[in-house]
Amino acid sequence: MDYTFNTTLAAPATGSYHELYEIASLNPKLSFLEKLWWTHYAYWDNDIIATGIITFLAHEILYFSRCIPWIIADAFPSLFHRFKIQDTKAPPSAREQWNCVKYILAIHFIVELPLIVLFHPMMEFFGLQYTLPFPDLKTLALQTTIFFFVEDTYHYWLHRAFHWGPLYRAVHRVHHQYATPFGLTAEYASPWETMLLGFGTIGPPLVLGWCTGEVHLMTVLVWVALRQFQAIDAHSGYDFPWSLRRVFPLWGGSDWHDDHHRYFRGNYSSSFKHWDVLMGTVAGPRGKKMKKSE
Repeated sequence: MDYTFNTTLAAPATGSYHELYEIASLNPKLSFLEKLWWTHYAYWDNDIIATGIITFLAHEILYFSRCIPWIIADAFPSLFHRFKIQDTKAPPSAREQWNCVKYILAIHFIVELPLIVLFHPMMEFFGLQYTLPFPDLKTLALQTTIFFFVEDTYHYWLHRAFHWGPLYRAVHRVHHQYATPFGLTAEYASPWETMLLGFGTIGPPLVLGWCTGEVHLMTVLVWVALRQFQAIDAHSGYDFPWSLRRVFPLWGGSDWHDDHHRYFRGNYSSSFKHWDVLMGTVAGPRGKKMKKSE
């Protein structure tokens, strides 16, 4: 990492996190997060390791912490069952959830971790930035919005292909083990599905970085976090009065994706509704109603 990029700091050879943070604090132009960022890369003094650690830890912490509210909701049906989409089905048992956690951790360490280690060389090859300063909020928001729509398109067509017999059996069947999804099942998938759908998340930043040279790793981390939150919420099995879909009609949300698991076909998009509506693949009674009204 170029430690002098837009800073007055020079990278020391050794030092504790605290000592390095104190050095970073000498630059008044750095925000708190930028100081932590500089400290992290200076401490490891190996960009591949530093990027791998921050990416993997962010993924694990954000994924499982975002699942906690849904685990709590399932644990207190007297309070939350009225918001359950498939309200005739019992919440997942502790054993089911634990088995799901074990499988997901295996996928994270065996499949995703090696790919995360390779991400830094790929990032440099495609021209993504990871030096300071961070991008401004306008750039971050615009690029993240682009990633959402590009990933949704990729996800729709690939997911639809996954429901073709041979591909379903070889790739997608694992994910449909749960006809009544819950938050943890968002990444409950086969290794092949994990890699193929993962490209839809990582591919857009790499391509945009290649074309513009203006994509930062921080933007990628924010995008991946939001994509994780979207996937977990879509699999939560709960639809609240304050759900995003109620104020943003294009958003699918849990109500939309739950129908995919319940009826098996249709509602293939990840975040939005437009592809399913345009292609006539809306699932369940809503889809039948739309076809009758045509």
